[in-house]
Amino acid sequence: MKVYNYTDLYQSKIQELCSRQIEDDKLIEERVADIIKTVKNDGDKALINFAKTFDKVDLEQLFLDAEELKSIASSIPADAKEAIDIAYHNIKAFHQSQFKIEDKVETMTGVVCWRESRAIEKVGLYIPGGTAVLPSTFLMLATPSIIAGCKEIIVCSPPQNDGKTNCYLAYCAVLLGIDRIYLIGGAQAVAAMAFGTETVPQVYKIFGPGNRYVTTAKTMVQNKVAIDMPAGPSEVLVIADETANPSFVAADLLAQAEHGIDSQAILVATSNKIIIETIEKIELQLNKLPRKDIAAKAIANSYVVLVDNLTTAMDFSNEYAPEHLILATDDFENLIPLIINAGSVFLGNLTPESAGDYASGTNHTLPTSGFAKAYSGVSLDAFVKKITFQHLSATGLANIGSTVEVLAAAEGLEAHKNAITVRLKTVEDLM
Repeated sequence: MKVYNYTDLYQSKIQELCSRQIEDDKLIEERVADIIKTVKNDGDKALINFAKTFDKVDLEQLFLDAEELKSIASSIPADAKEAIDIAYHNIKAFHQSQFKIEDKVETMTGVVCWRESRAIEKVGLYIPGGTAVLPSTFLMLATPSIIAGCKEIIVCSPPQNDGKTNCYLAYCAVLLGIDRIYLIGGAQAVAAMAFGTETVPQVYKIFGPGNRYVTTAKTMVQNKVAIDMPAGPSEVLVIADETANPSFVAADLLAQAEHGIDSQAILVATSNKIIIETIEKIELQLNKLPRKDIAAKAIANSYVVLVDNLTTAMDFSNEYAPEHLILATDDFENLIPLIINAGSVFLGNLTPESAGDYASGTNHTLPTSGFAKAYSGVSLDAFVKKITFQHLSATGLANIGSTVEVLAAAEGLEAHKNAITVRLKTVEDLM
C-alpha cells in the first residue's frame, strides 16, 4: 500500500485519490449496451445463450421453483441455518422499526395535508454469485421488500457450476417465502428485469450490488426502470488513531479487499506507528486467506493517508464519501457530528464492518464510488413511494383561494385560477 502524507497533497491529488474511475469504462459500457439490446430483442433465448457463454452451464429452464429450492435448502449445515436465522431476525427487527405513519398537518385552517406510503408493486433483486455467493444480500434486499408489502419480488442470481443455486440461497428463499429464483447473472439479469422476457417478469425497480457490468447495466436501464443506486465495487475507509488495534485494522482492510480485485481498502491514520504496524499485520494475515490472491491485488491498488489529527481525517473521509466508514478510535463519539458523507458507519475498535455486512441489522446494500454524497443505503423507504394527500374544507378553500388565484394569474395560467374561482362562487352561493 502506498503511503501519502496529507500535508503534501494538493487538492487535485486528493480528488484523484478519491476518484474511482477505471480506464476501460468505455469498453464495459459498449459490452453492456450490446447485452441489454440482445436480451431486449431475443428474451429467454438470449438469457440461455449468455448462461452458456458467461456461466459455462446449459440451462434446461431459467428458474428454480419452490419444490426444488426446498430440496436444495435441506442440505444446509445446521450452524449456517442458525446463523441465517439470527441474521434474518436482526435485519427484520431493524427494518420494521422504519415503518412509521406520518401525522396529518393542517397548514392553515381547513387545509389538511399528509403523506402515506405505498409499496412498489414489482421489484427485482439481484443477488451476486461470481467470486462469492452472498446469501446475506438476499436477506438484506428481500426482508425490507417483504415488510414494505411488495406484491411481486423477482430474484435473479447466477447459476452455479451444476446449473442450480447453493443451499444457502435456497434456504434464504424458503425462509423468506420466495418461491422462485431465476438463474440469471450479470448485465443480462438487469436487462431481463428491466424489459421482461417470456419467463422473467418486468419490474418497476431493481435492487442489488454487483460487478461493473451489473452496475453499468443498472445505470443504462434507468430510462425504463428505477434503481436503488449506482453502486460499484465495494470499499472501506478506516480512520485510526493511536488507540486503534493494528491487528483489527488490518483485518478490516483485508475483509474489504477479499471482495474483489477492484475493491478499495483505505487507511487514514494519525499515527505513523499505527500505519507501520498495520501494514505488517496485513502481510501476516494475508498469507492465511483462501482468497489471498484477490485480496493482495486489491490491497496493492489501495493506499494509506497520514494526517495530523482526526478532524483532518474526517475531512478526507467526507471528500472520499466511503461506502463503509470504520472509526477505529476510542474518540468516535466526538467524530459522529463531523460525518457528512458515508454509507454506513462502524463505531469503535470492537465494531467491524463484518457485523453490518451480515447480522447487526443494518442494510449492507450501500452507495459506493462517492455516491454516498447524495445517496442513502437501502432501507424500507427504498421499497415504497410516498404519496401526498390534501383536503380542503369550505373554510380551507376560502382561506387559501385568493392566494392561489393571485399566484396562478402571476404565472399566466388562467385555467388554474379558474379552478379556484368556480369553487369559491359555489361555496359563496351555499353560504
